[in-house]
Amino acid sequence: MIGYIEGRVVARRERFVIVLTAGGLGYELELPAPAAAALPATGGACSLFVHTVVREDAFELFGFASLEDRETFRLLLGITKLGPRTALAILSCYGADDLARLVATGDMEALTRVPGIGKKSAQRIFIELTYKLEGKAATAASLAAPAGFGPGVAADVVAGLANLGYPEADARRVATAVLEAEPDLDVAGALRQALKRLAAEKS
Repeated sequence: MIGYIEGRVVARRERFVIVLTAGGLGYELELPAPAAAALPATGGACSLFVHTVVREDAFELFGFASLEDRETFRLLLGITKLGPRTALAILSCYGADDLARLVATGDMEALTRVPGIGKKSAQRIFIELTYKLEGKAATAASLAAPAGFGPGVAADVVAGLANLGYPEADARRVATAVLEAEPDLDVAGALRQALKRLAAEKS
């Protein structure tokens, strides 16, 4: 398992780089757009955190400027039906903090701006991100919202549910019920509970 590479850039394109290590081996890595843009010119020194994908028909390396970006990539790979290239496309548009803010504010529509992600896929990805990024989303929400969650949380939950296609009346009803039962919930926690209630109502 290759986890980190240091070396010299011998070739670079829009989304990949070949890095020659001190041992004389050249590794080709696919990169999210920000990492590719930050590469030095040919001949320059670079270092990248690496995620390795080994399959029967392929051995692929994906490079990242930071350990946090690599962890976010791995988190995205844990989402149902989301492959490495879609994960790279997401990271090309949104970093870890950006994704946490999207979840905290219920901005599902932002995911549809990623090439290859339609509204239906964005809804599925957003719901899974809500669970996976709950802690970071809570931090992002606390930075974006005034102290004391109250109405701000309710409004964000309603907006998030509306972005997922739920009627506003249902969204308001469920958000109110959730926050009456657990008034200390942050946006991510309240949205998670609201989704659970709505799913239970449909079953």
